[in-house]
Amino acid sequence: MAKQVKKCALAYSGGLDTSVIIPWLKENYGCEVIAVSADVGQGDELEGLEEKALKTGASKLYVEDITDEFVDDFVIPTMKAGAKYESYLLGTSFARPVIAKRIVEIAKEEGCDAIAHGCTGKGNDQVRFELTIKRFAPEMTIIAPWREWDLKSRDDEIDYAEAHNIPLKINRETNYSKDKNIWHLSHEGLDLEDPANEPQYQKSGFLEMSVAPEQAPDRAAYVEVEFDKGVPVAVDGKKMKGSDIIRTLNKLGGDNGIGLLDLVENRLVGMKSRGVYETPGGTILYKAHEVLETITLDKYTAHYKERLAIEFAELVYNGQWFSPLREAMSAFVDKTQEFVTGKVKLKLYKGNIVNAGVASPYTLYSEDIATFGESDYNQADSEGFINLFGLPIKVHALREQGKL
Repeated sequence: MAKQVKKCALAYSGGLDTSVIIPWLKENYGCEVIAVSADVGQGDELEGLEEKALKTGASKLYVEDITDEFVDDFVIPTMKAGAKYESYLLGTSFARPVIAKRIVEIAKEEGCDAIAHGCTGKGNDQVRFELTIKRFAPEMTIIAPWREWDLKSRDDEIDYAEAHNIPLKINRETNYSKDKNIWHLSHEGLDLEDPANEPQYQKSGFLEMSVAPEQAPDRAAYVEVEFDKGVPVAVDGKKMKGSDIIRTLNKLGGDNGIGLLDLVENRLVGMKSRGVYETPGGTILYKAHEVLETITLDKYTAHYKERLAIEFAELVYNGQWFSPLREAMSAFVDKTQEFVTGKVKLKLYKGNIVNAGVASPYTLYSEDIATFGESDYNQADSEGFINLFGLPIKVHALREQGKL
């Protein structure tokens, strides 16, 4: 028997899953439903949500604009870390904690005794939502309908929606599972479930943030990104806040076919899953930041940071944003960014990003030392270095020859 619930806050997107969940909660728990929709830059997906939420049984809808918090406190810190999960730039992963945190705040304000979400029992998002809820409301009841109800597929959900007169923007033929925010758009399901199928990049309506490389202009575009201590602060000399930088780069990158990723990834729950991601602006930012670090980080810090980036990405992917280890890692990353200040110029052409110049007032690159021409570098110094650096190898060889 379901636990008695009086009022439930629902993470509400207006998509198929959460549209069905509102009447399902009322039928199965008899509770009041407060719908909470977080604006993390998904744009027109928010249009008409209030009418839809109320029509399907919610007593109230909150639409919370947390885009800047998302960008400044989650996206940019992850980008500074250089964190990628199996090449994936974590677009859904780091959006879930900031959304769940706000839902908890509203649930407490509303006196809710439960929080519900529409994540499936096969996915990663259930973990990301629930770990955040446990961090900020460990006493709260969590309802995950996909782990309870008799519906087995998205087709079953559509049947339920039609039976309950729930309006949908999708149909069975175009029913990709999508997640969109200011950073990315993901596509899963349908023909993409078979990794042998090529994504239909050039099919009208498939891509939303980008174009296929074949459809990009035949002429390269240039962009200059400026950073201050690892944080992007300007594009082409124009200062702007982080979210506007991403919007600007999304347009430029999308127009040039930048940031498409077709990936079979290893989910936290154990299975492999295939997805197609559009991350135009984010791909440009990651590349620009990586290029700037090549001249501003010393060798050992850069190499250690690369190893840490893998662990950082796994924490984010696994929903452990609000963990002591992630916070400690971010403190380390912030220390490494003290001199990551400068400008990076990139050339964009049909899905490709080409370095076109980098400069920093804190560069560690010395043309005088590195030049093939005459310099103050004493090449004779290398002989002693090689003798010492190679001594263990030499001694190992002497042992093999019985000469020790």
